[in-house]
Amino acid sequence: MTNNNERLSTIEDSMTQDVSFDGLPAKVFHLSNAAGMTASFMDIGATWLSCSLPLSGEQREVLLRSPNMAEHMRQGAYFGSVVGRYANRIDKGQFEIGGKSYQVTCNNGENALHGGVEGFDKRRWSIDSHTESTLVFSLESKDGDQGFPGNASIQVTYHLGDNNELSIRYQASCDQTTAMNLTNHAYFNLSGESSSAKSIDHKLKMFANAYLPTREDLIPLGELKSVNATSFDFREEKIVGRDFLADKDQQIAGGYDHTFIFDAELTNGQAVVSTLVSPQHDVTMDVLTTKPSMQLYTGNFLGNAPGVSQNYANLHGIALETQYFPDGPNHPEWGRDNGILNVGESYQQSTTYRFHF
Repeated sequence: MTNNNERLSTIEDSMTQDVSFDGLPAKVFHLSNAAGMTASFMDIGATWLSCSLPLSGEQREVLLRSPNMAEHMRQGAYFGSVVGRYANRIDKGQFEIGGKSYQVTCNNGENALHGGVEGFDKRRWSIDSHTESTLVFSLESKDGDQGFPGNASIQVTYHLGDNNELSIRYQASCDQTTAMNLTNHAYFNLSGESSSAKSIDHKLKMFANAYLPTREDLIPLGELKSVNATSFDFREEKIVGRDFLADKDQQIAGGYDHTFIFDAELTNGQAVVSTLVSPQHDVTMDVLTTKPSMQLYTGNFLGNAPGVSQNYANLHGIALETQYFPDGPNHPEWGRDNGILNVGESYQQSTTYRFHF
């Protein structure tokens, strides 16, 4: 137990020795369960910093993260952060609601990514409550924040259960109709953060019959394309690298960086929509969600980002970001999957990462 406490203290020290974006140090919080699993978070970006599993008498860290706050502020990978107000990309940062045009700050070439220049990942979230098993963050996003309409109130609840599942509940409301698409940008390496395994060495299964092809700048074309007879078919478990870069849609993105659309009857938060398996088959992670889709990102552009135990080469981690469809506000034909939150509505979504080891 002492070693576990020392490990958690090291995480805390690494992220609080330097000040963050607002000139003050971060606050770090830990959750634990009866099985010995721990999860750590910080108030900057409501970020999921660490996910540690007890295996063979040792703790295995399965999340990627920066080694300290200074590097966290420099990285562009969004390690473990809650991203918003709109996760993924918006074409040229522009959209219309009710005939009125909006311009969001652009930070990904000509497009907006994960909320714009100063998205939710760079904000200090308030702490509503903290127990051994549950942590609740909240954030107020003012009208015009990064160009988005309306005063929005957001709450994110992390809960670590004794059955080794980390659940994330998202709640939001806004006094104007707005674009709202929240997700967590955790990168997993189930072999361990310090291992040499890559995202493409993992096995993956997804109950998704369609995906969204993209332009060169990764903005969706609008088509919901069948995964049949493509490299995007994960309906049967396969090694992620088996069909890696096998077609133009992947080559555009340097690998998988695409939205997969789940069978609607599975998005009730109770059914497994995706399963990730470590290369050595000793850890399995199920994903359960209420969101209609998930961005599979194989870490194609990690680009030697400094990590806890090593610099992370491309493909060192895999992100499974549950979300509404990217560029959704520009696609009313997608219906409720387009990420528009109407005034008076309550945004209620959840995603669970359940580990077996």
